Order: sequence, then structure tokens, then C-alpha cells
Amino acid sequence: MHEDDSESNLTVSQAGDENELPVIQLCGLVEELSYGNSALKIETEMFEKYYNKLEPKADPSTQFSDSKASSMEFTQFRSIRKSKARLGFDRVTSLTIDQKLELVQKELEDTKLEIRHMRANAERDLQHHEAIIEEAEIRHTEVQKAAHDFQKDILKTISKKKGSILATQKVMKYIEDMNRRRDNMKDKLRLKNVSLKVQKKKMLLQLRQKEEVGEALHDVDFQQLKIENAQFLEAIEGKNREMIQLKLTSGNTLQILNMYKGKLHQALEMSCSLDREMVLRNELMDKMARETIHAEEARAKVEYVNKKLRKQLAEFRAPPVMMYVQEKIVNAGLEKNIKTWERKVEIMEMSLKGYRKAWNKMKATCEQLQMVSSGK
Repeated sequence: MHEDDSESNLTVSQAGDENELPVIQLCGLVEELSYGNSALKIETEMFEKYYNKLEPKADPSTQFSDSKASSMEFTQFRSIRKSKARLGFDRVTSLTIDQKLELVQKELEDTKLEIRHMRANAERDLQHHEAIIEEAEIRHTEVQKAAHDFQKDILKTISKKKGSILATQKVMKYIEDMNRRRDNMKDKLRLKNVSLKVQKKKMLLQLRQKEEVGEALHDVDFQQLKIENAQFLEAIEGKNREMIQLKLTSGNTLQILNMYKGKLHQALEMSCSLDREMVLRNELMDKMARETIHAEEARAKVEYVNKKLRKQLAEFRAPPVMMYVQEKIVNAGLEKNIKTWERKVEIMEMSLKGYRKAWNKMKATCEQLQMVSSGK
């Protein structure tokens, strides 16, 4: 209010010099005054609102007339104050800064409370509309499913058997089954509704008991709890989305892991087969090495024999022809002697066999005689 008085004094002092100021400065003064007037208007509206809250039981028409009267009084007060400022009277007493601060804080708390109420109402309306949309979607899916079942079970058979009694009976049976299902669903929903009503009565009774005891919560607390519940539900939905994303990621990871496990199994099988093949190749190499050693030894022996034979061949001197003829004659005589001696040996072997037979007979007779003599 002191600032308003200073502004009024400035306007009075500037009013005398209006004829001397240029247009640009006058426009700046008009803008400053309009800004100050808008601020004063907002402050006045806030004061009126606070005043109306202090007297809530008054009639709206009387409040409107009072507001008009207060606004008129405020304008008269402004004009009186300006006139007093022009005449140089003392300043009028106004609200202190602490009082203004307290009033603004109360107005801020009331505004926050209204915002909470509006947010709670908006959340409730949103949940209601979401429930309606969900119900409509469920109904739409049920209708689509029923239409698909009807087309699958009835229309296809009717198109094949037009005018038949079986098709009509099938349609009637389908309608009766649908009515029976709806009746069953209606009974279930009725029972559920009854149970919900019983729960509602119990909760109302508990709430009434709490109100009687004095432990009941206010509407603001309920709205705050609803807001917190909505926030927790949003957090739960976010966590559920994260969990679904993690499940999808884990599924993809498991698929990749199984793929790499398969590749690892194939690689291990290939490694085992390669190890077996390497063992076989090493055994074959060892065998080839042994065979190479034997071949080298045989080659060394053959080379030794070959060298010996070459040496003998180099040292060989062919005998004279007459010596060769004589040696051939001697060889032929020796061969004849060998043949004769072989015949003699055969004859002696035949005679030896005869002698052996005679000896065996004599030996057998002697044994018989000895047995006979021993028996006597």
C-alpha cells in the first residue's frame, strides 16, 4: 500500500508536467501505470476472494452486491487517497508485509488444495472412462468372437444345406446355448454384485465406526491417497513394462545362448573328431616312421649286399673252357653217384623195415613164451 501511495504521488507530480513531457515518455508512463493497475487488480481480486471465504454463508447476490460495493468503495478510497496525496494529507494505514505474506500463503494453500481436488476428480473421471473403454473393448471382442463362431458353426453348414431342417435345428440350438451362457453369466454377475454390495456395506460400517471413534480420514486425505495410489499404479505399470522388456530380452538372450550352445556342441564334436583323427594320423606317422626305419635298414643291407656283389662281380674272372668242361663232367659223375647212393639208401631202408618186422615178431614170441613159462 505504501508503494501505491508513492505511485500516486508520482502521478500527481507528473500530472502537472504532462503538457511538458514528450509522447515517448508519456507512453512509458502509461505502460508503467497499466502494469501497476494490473498488479493492483490481481491483488484486489485475491483480497476479495479471501474476504468471500471468510463469509461463506452469505447470499451470492449479496456477495455480488458487496463485491460491487467494495470495488466502488475501493475506487472511492483510491480517489480520496489521490486527492489527499494532491492536497498533502497523511497516508492511510494499510496491511503490513507479514499480513500480506500470510494472506498469500493461505491463498496458495487453498489453490494447492483445489488443484489436488481437481487432479483427484480428473483421475477418477479418467479411471471411469478407462473402465468404460475397457468394457467396450471386451464387449467388442465378445461380439466379434460370437460372430466368428456363428459364421463358422452355422453359416457354413447352412450354405451347404439350404432349406434343411437340420440347419434350422442347429440355429435354434446355437441360440439356446447362447441364451444359456448369458443366463449363467448373468447369475455369476448377480452373485458378484451381491458380494460387492456386502463388502461395500462392511466398509461403510467400518468407516462409520472409525468416524464415531474419531479416526476417520478426511476427503482431502482420501483424494491424496487416491493420487498416491494412482502414482503407485503408474510406477507398477512402469515396472511391469520393464519386467516385460527384461523378459523379452532374457528370451532373446536364451535363444542366442541356445544357438551358441549348439555351435559349441558342434565345435566340441568337431574337436573330438579332429582329436581322434590326429591320434590316427600320429599313429600312422609313427608306423610310417618305423617302416621308414626298417626300409632304411633294409636299404642299407641291400646296399651292403649290392656292394659285395658288385665287388665280387668286379673281382670275378671267367675260367677257361676246358676247365669248365671238366667241371661239368665231374658234376655229372657226382650227380650219378648221388642217384645211385639214393637208390642204395632206399634199398637199405626196405631191408631195415623187413628186419624190424622180423625182430618185432621174434620179440612178441619171446614175450609169449615168457608169459607161458611164468604161468606154469
